[in-house]
Amino acid sequence: MKLKNVKANKTSHERGQSLVELAISLPVIILLLLGTVDFGMAIFSYAILRDAAQEGALYGSFNPDNKIEIENRARNISPQGEENEVFSSPVELRDRELVQVEVKAIGKSCQGSTGGEANSLRVRVRYEYPILMPFIGTIIGSDTIPLTGSATNVILQPPCP
Repeated sequence: MKLKNVKANKTSHERGQSLVELAISLPVIILLLLGTVDFGMAIFSYAILRDAAQEGALYGSFNPDNKIEIENRARNISPQGEENEVFSSPVELRDRELVQVEVKAIGKSCQGSTGGEANSLRVRVRYEYPILMPFIGTIIGSDTIPLTGSATNVILQPPCP
């Protein structure tokens, strides 16, 4: 009979333990989940920037002097719907204030080589990714992370004179 009393007293003292454990651990779990989602979106944004730079560099390898069209090619890689809606892209490449595109020729703007190095074209796409996770901005000192996608292609046309 004494064993039942000891067991009954033990459970009455531990009734709120699960609720306290949940209250302490839930904010930590939610912050870890938010950090994981934020990190995944940053990696996805970087992949979009890299793809945009690759598209611009590919176009530029055939038309190295047309820098405006190279930039347009890099900005317009996102698929669009019937009403010009961009599907599932966290980066709005068409926004010239948020996304910068830099086109630079390395060597001459023609097929061949200069000084033993192949003439090529480099396209860089830059974006300031906004951090969604709370408190990280104060820890790292900024609410954004600079992301840069870069691609370099050899110039294939026109031939050098």
